[in-house]
Amino acid sequence: MSRLSIGLVQLECAPLDVAENAVRTAAALRSAAGQGASLVVLPELAATGYVLEPAELAARAESTDSPGPVLGTWAREARALAITVVGGFVERAGDRLYNSVAVFGPDGDLAGVYRKLHLFGREREVFAPGDLGLPVVEVGGLRLGALVCYDLRFPETVRILALRDADVIAVPTAWVAGFDAAVPEGPRIGQVDAALVHGNLNSVFLACADQVGAAGGFTFLGRSLLVDPYGRAVVGPLDPKEPAVVVVSIDLADARAARHRGPGISPLEDRRTDVYGDLLGYRDPATVPSLPGGTP
Repeated sequence: MSRLSIGLVQLECAPLDVAENAVRTAAALRSAAGQGASLVVLPELAATGYVLEPAELAARAESTDSPGPVLGTWAREARALAITVVGGFVERAGDRLYNSVAVFGPDGDLAGVYRKLHLFGREREVFAPGDLGLPVVEVGGLRLGALVCYDLRFPETVRILALRDADVIAVPTAWVAGFDAAVPEGPRIGQVDAALVHGNLNSVFLACADQVGAAGGFTFLGRSLLVDPYGRAVVGPLDPKEPAVVVVSIDLADARAARHRGPGISPLEDRRTDVYGDLLGYRDPATVPSLPGGTP
Protein backbone atom coordinates (compact mmCIF):
# COMPACT_ATOMS: atom_id res chain seq x y z
CA MET A 1 0.00 0.00 0.00
CA SER A 2 1.35 3.39 -1.00
CA ARG A 3 -1.62 5.62 -1.73
CA LEU A 4 -4.42 6.00 0.79
CA SER A 5 -7.61 8.06 0.68
CA ILE A 6 -8.55 9.45 4.10
CA GLY A 7 -11.96 10.83 5.00
CA LEU A 8 -12.32 13.43 7.76
CA VAL A 9 -15.79 13.74 9.27
CA GLN A 10 -16.44 17.07 10.99
CA LEU A 11 -19.72 16.37 12.73
CA GLU A 12 -22.39 18.04 14.80
CA CYS A 13 -23.38 15.31 17.25
CA ALA A 14 -26.75 14.92 18.94
CA PRO A 15 -26.08 15.18 22.70
CA LEU A 16 -26.73 11.82 24.39
CA ASP A 17 -28.85 10.58 21.46
CA VAL A 18 -27.00 7.43 20.39
CA ALA A 19 -29.68 6.40 17.89
CA GLU A 20 -29.40 9.72 16.07
CA ASN A 21 -25.61 9.66 16.21
CA ALA A 22 -25.62 6.17 14.72
CA VAL A 23 -27.65 7.58 11.83
CA ARG A 24 -25.45 10.68 11.41
CA THR A 25 -22.17 8.78 11.53
CA ALA A 26 -23.45 6.08 9.16
CA ALA A 27 -24.47 8.76 6.64
CA ALA A 28 -21.05 10.40 6.96
CA LEU A 29 -19.24 7.08 6.46
CA ARG A 30 -21.26 6.42 3.30
CA SER A 31 -20.51 9.91 2.04
CA ALA A 32 -16.79 9.48 2.62
CA ALA A 33 -16.76 6.02 1.03
CA GLY A 34 -18.68 7.43 -1.93
CA GLN A 35 -15.87 9.96 -2.39
CA GLY A 36 -13.31 7.16 -2.44
CA ALA A 37 -12.15 7.05 1.20
CA SER A 38 -10.69 3.80 2.50
CA LEU A 39 -9.99 5.18 6.01
CA VAL A 40 -12.55 7.43 7.73
CA VAL A 41 -11.99 9.30 11.00
CA LEU A 42 -14.93 10.38 13.17
CA PRO A 43 -14.74 12.82 16.12
CA GLU A 44 -14.15 12.19 19.81
CA LEU A 45 -17.20 10.74 21.60
CA ALA A 46 -19.09 10.73 18.31
CA ALA A 47 -21.37 8.03 19.69
CA THR A 48 -22.82 10.19 22.48
CA GLY A 49 -21.66 13.70 21.77
CA TYR A 50 -19.23 15.45 24.10
CA VAL A 51 -21.35 15.65 27.24
CA LEU A 52 -19.69 15.06 30.62
CA GLU A 53 -22.60 13.69 32.66
CA PRO A 54 -21.46 10.49 34.40
CA ALA A 55 -24.84 8.82 34.87
CA GLU A 56 -26.04 9.69 31.38
CA LEU A 57 -22.85 8.43 29.78
CA ALA A 58 -22.85 5.27 31.86
CA ALA A 59 -26.32 4.49 30.56
CA ARG A 60 -25.09 4.87 26.98
CA ALA A 61 -21.65 3.28 27.25
CA GLU A 62 -20.78 0.35 25.01
CA SER A 63 -18.54 -2.65 25.53
CA THR A 64 -16.28 -4.00 22.83
CA ASP A 65 -17.22 -7.50 23.98
CA SER A 66 -20.87 -6.80 23.19
CA PRO A 67 -21.15 -3.80 20.82
CA GLY A 68 -24.18 -1.59 21.21
CA PRO A 69 -26.06 0.49 18.64
CA VAL A 70 -23.23 2.76 17.54
CA LEU A 71 -20.33 0.31 17.53
CA GLY A 72 -22.59 -2.18 15.82
CA THR A 73 -23.42 0.41 13.16
CA TRP A 74 -19.77 1.25 12.57
CA ALA A 75 -18.88 -2.44 12.24
CA ARG A 76 -21.66 -3.02 9.71
CA GLU A 77 -20.80 0.07 7.69
CA ALA A 78 -17.09 -0.80 7.68
CA ARG A 79 -17.92 -4.25 6.29
CA ALA A 80 -20.52 -3.04 3.80
CA LEU A 81 -18.34 -0.22 2.48
CA ALA A 82 -15.00 -2.08 2.79
CA ILE A 83 -13.45 0.80 4.74
CA THR A 84 -11.54 1.26 7.99
CA VAL A 85 -13.53 3.27 10.55
CA VAL A 86 -12.01 5.16 13.48
CA GLY A 87 -14.43 6.75 15.95
CA GLY A 88 -14.76 7.92 19.54
CA PHE A 89 -17.18 6.37 22.04
CA VAL A 90 -17.77 5.84 25.75
CA GLU A 91 -16.36 2.43 26.60
CA ARG A 92 -17.53 0.37 29.54
CA ALA A 93 -14.96 -2.05 30.95
CA GLY A 94 -15.99 -3.56 34.26
CA ASP A 95 -17.06 -0.71 36.51
CA ARG A 96 -15.01 1.90 34.63
CA LEU A 97 -15.77 4.23 31.75
CA TYR A 98 -13.12 5.24 29.22
CA ASN A 99 -12.98 7.94 26.56
CA SER A 100 -12.07 5.48 23.83
CA VAL A 101 -11.50 5.09 20.11
CA ALA A 102 -12.56 1.98 18.19
CA VAL A 103 -10.90 0.90 14.96
CA PHE A 104 -12.93 -1.35 12.67
CA GLY A 105 -11.23 -2.90 9.67
CA PRO A 106 -12.77 -3.37 6.21
CA ASP A 107 -13.99 -6.81 7.29
CA GLY A 108 -16.07 -5.20 10.04
CA ASP A 109 -13.98 -6.76 12.80
CA LEU A 110 -12.64 -4.71 15.70
CA ALA A 111 -8.97 -4.16 14.87
CA GLY A 112 -8.03 -2.21 18.00
CA VAL A 113 -9.04 0.12 20.81
CA TYR A 114 -7.29 3.17 22.21
CA ARG A 115 -8.21 4.70 25.56
CA LYS A 116 -7.47 8.41 25.99
CA LEU A 117 -4.40 8.81 28.19
CA HIS A 118 -4.69 12.49 29.09
CA LEU A 119 -8.05 13.54 30.47
CA PHE A 120 -9.02 17.17 29.96
CA GLY A 121 -10.73 19.27 32.62
CA ARG A 122 -13.95 17.68 33.89
CA GLU A 123 -13.34 14.49 31.91
CA ARG A 124 -11.57 13.09 34.97
CA GLU A 125 -14.89 13.25 36.83
CA VAL A 126 -16.30 10.75 34.33
CA PHE A 127 -13.54 8.65 32.82
CA ALA A 128 -10.68 6.52 34.04
CA PRO A 129 -7.33 7.39 32.45
CA GLY A 130 -6.35 5.17 29.56
CA ASP A 131 -4.52 1.97 30.42
CA LEU A 132 -3.76 0.43 27.00
CA GLY A 133 -0.71 2.55 26.25
CA LEU A 134 -0.08 3.76 22.71
CA PRO A 135 -0.75 0.81 20.41
CA VAL A 136 -0.29 0.72 16.66
CA VAL A 137 -2.66 -1.55 14.76
CA GLU A 138 -2.07 -2.92 11.28
CA VAL A 139 -5.07 -2.77 8.98
CA GLY A 140 -4.71 -3.76 5.34
CA GLY A 141 -1.01 -2.94 5.27
CA LEU A 142 -1.51 0.42 7.03
CA ARG A 143 0.16 0.99 10.38
CA LEU A 144 -2.34 3.13 12.27
CA GLY A 145 -2.03 4.88 15.62
CA ALA A 146 -4.71 6.82 17.48
CA LEU A 147 -4.83 9.70 19.94
CA VAL A 148 -7.70 11.76 21.31
CA CYS A 149 -7.81 15.57 21.43
CA TYR A 150 -5.85 16.69 24.53
CA ASP A 151 -3.30 13.91 23.92
CA LEU A 152 -1.88 16.15 21.17
CA ARG A 153 -0.63 18.57 23.83
CA PHE A 154 1.90 15.98 25.03
CA PRO A 155 4.90 15.57 22.69
CA GLU A 156 5.63 12.06 23.89
CA THR A 157 2.43 10.64 22.40
CA VAL A 158 3.12 11.36 18.74
CA ARG A 159 6.84 10.66 19.13
CA ILE A 160 6.22 7.18 20.56
CA LEU A 161 3.73 6.30 17.81
CA ALA A 162 6.22 7.53 15.19
CA LEU A 163 8.97 5.43 16.74
CA ARG A 164 6.59 2.48 16.60
CA ASP A 165 6.46 3.07 12.86
CA ALA A 166 2.92 4.41 12.52
CA ASP A 167 2.15 5.67 9.01
CA VAL A 168 -0.93 7.65 10.05
CA ILE A 169 -2.19 8.84 13.44
CA ALA A 170 -5.96 9.29 13.62
CA VAL A 171 -7.00 11.97 16.12
CA PRO A 172 -10.72 12.12 16.97
CA THR A 173 -11.25 15.43 18.76
CA ALA A 174 -13.76 17.68 20.47
CA TRP A 175 -11.67 20.84 20.49
CA VAL A 176 -12.83 23.49 22.94
CA ALA A 177 -11.31 26.59 24.50
CA GLY A 178 -9.40 26.33 27.77
CA PHE A 179 -5.78 25.39 27.09
CA ASP A 180 -4.67 28.53 25.24
CA ALA A 181 -4.91 32.08 26.47
CA ALA A 182 -7.47 32.86 23.76
CA VAL A 183 -8.94 31.26 20.63
CA PRO A 184 -8.01 33.20 17.49
CA GLU A 185 -10.76 34.02 15.02
CA GLY A 186 -8.81 32.60 12.08
CA PRO A 187 -8.02 29.01 11.16
CA ARG A 188 -4.71 28.76 13.05
CA ILE A 189 -5.83 27.96 16.58
CA GLY A 190 -3.49 26.33 19.08
CA GLN A 191 -4.79 22.83 18.41
CA VAL A 192 -4.06 23.24 14.71
CA ASP A 193 -0.56 24.54 15.42
CA ALA A 194 0.12 21.56 17.69
CA ALA A 195 -0.87 19.12 14.95
CA LEU A 196 1.29 20.88 12.36
CA VAL A 197 4.34 20.86 14.63
CA HIS A 198 3.88 17.21 15.62
CA GLY A 199 3.55 16.10 12.01
CA ASN A 200 6.73 17.90 11.03
CA LEU A 201 8.90 16.87 13.98
CA ASN A 202 7.81 13.23 13.83
CA SER A 203 7.46 12.70 10.06
CA VAL A 204 3.96 11.27 10.29
CA PHE A 205 0.50 12.00 8.90
CA LEU A 206 -2.09 13.26 11.41
CA ALA A 207 -5.82 13.06 10.62
CA CYS A 208 -7.78 15.27 13.05
CA ALA A 209 -11.60 15.10 12.96
CA ASP A 210 -13.45 17.54 15.21
CA GLN A 211 -16.99 18.31 16.31
CA VAL A 212 -18.89 21.52 15.58
CA GLY A 213 -21.84 23.14 17.31
CA ALA A 214 -22.37 23.22 21.07
CA ALA A 215 -23.38 20.78 23.81
CA GLY A 216 -23.12 20.47 27.57
CA GLY A 217 -21.84 24.01 27.98
CA PHE A 218 -19.07 23.54 25.39
CA THR A 219 -18.68 25.20 22.01
CA PHE A 220 -16.63 23.13 19.59
CA LEU A 221 -14.01 24.76 17.41
CA GLY A 222 -14.15 22.73 14.19
CA ARG A 223 -11.09 23.31 11.99
CA SER A 224 -10.50 19.60 11.29
CA LEU A 225 -7.39 18.99 9.19
CA LEU A 226 -5.01 16.48 7.70
CA VAL A 227 -1.32 17.19 8.32
CA ASP A 228 1.50 15.73 6.22
CA PRO A 229 4.92 14.55 7.49
CA TYR A 230 6.44 17.97 6.73
CA GLY A 231 3.95 19.80 8.94
CA ARG A 232 1.77 21.10 6.11
CA ALA A 233 -2.01 21.07 6.01
CA VAL A 234 -3.03 18.82 3.12
CA VAL A 235 -6.67 19.70 3.74
CA GLY A 236 -8.16 22.11 6.26
CA PRO A 237 -8.44 23.64 8.72
CA LEU A 238 -12.12 23.29 7.89
CA ASP A 239 -14.85 25.79 8.73
CA PRO A 240 -15.18 26.33 12.50
CA LYS A 241 -18.97 25.97 12.46
CA GLU A 242 -20.12 23.77 9.57
CA PRO A 243 -20.28 19.96 9.43
CA ALA A 244 -18.33 18.49 6.54
CA VAL A 245 -17.05 15.28 5.02
CA VAL A 246 -13.83 15.69 3.06
CA VAL A 247 -11.64 13.08 1.43
CA VAL A 248 -8.02 13.48 0.40
CA SER A 249 -5.54 11.08 -1.16
CA ILE A 250 -2.06 10.79 0.34
CA ASP A 251 1.08 8.84 -0.46
CA LEU A 252 2.29 6.91 2.57
CA ALA A 253 5.77 6.86 1.08
CA ASP A 254 5.96 10.57 1.94
CA ALA A 255 6.23 9.64 5.62
CA ARG A 256 9.24 7.42 4.92
CA ALA A 257 10.86 10.06 2.77
CA ALA A 258 10.37 12.76 5.40
CA ARG A 259 12.38 10.82 7.94
CA HIS A 260 15.56 11.44 5.94
CA ARG A 261 15.62 15.03 4.70
CA GLY A 262 19.17 15.22 3.46
CA PRO A 263 22.70 14.24 4.48
CA GLY A 264 22.88 14.33 8.26
CA ILE A 265 19.20 15.33 8.65
CA SER A 266 17.25 12.38 10.04
CA PRO A 267 15.29 13.76 13.02
CA LEU A 268 14.10 10.46 14.47
CA GLU A 269 17.50 8.80 14.14
CA ASP A 270 19.40 11.87 15.35
CA ARG A 271 17.85 11.79 18.83
CA ARG A 272 20.54 11.92 21.55
CA THR A 273 19.07 9.35 23.88
CA ASP A 274 22.54 8.82 25.34
CA VAL A 275 22.26 12.31 26.83
CA TYR A 276 18.61 12.93 27.69
CA GLY A 277 17.65 9.31 28.10
CA ASP A 278 19.41 9.01 31.44
CA LEU A 279 17.91 12.28 32.63
CA LEU A 280 14.37 11.19 31.86
CA GLY A 281 14.64 7.53 32.71
CA TYR A 282 14.09 7.01 28.99
CA ARG A 283 13.32 3.65 27.49
CA ASP A 284 13.17 3.45 23.70
CA PRO A 285 9.55 2.66 22.71
CA ALA A 286 10.88 0.28 20.06
CA THR A 287 11.93 -2.05 22.90
CA VAL A 288 8.58 -2.00 24.68
CA PRO A 289 6.64 -5.27 24.36
CA SER A 290 3.37 -5.44 22.48
CA LEU A 291 0.40 -3.81 24.16
CA PRO A 292 -3.25 -4.84 24.16
CA GLY A 293 -4.98 -3.70 21.00
CA GLY A 294 -1.95 -3.57 18.72
CA THR A 295 1.70 -4.16 18.01
CA PRO A 296 4.59 -2.01 19.26
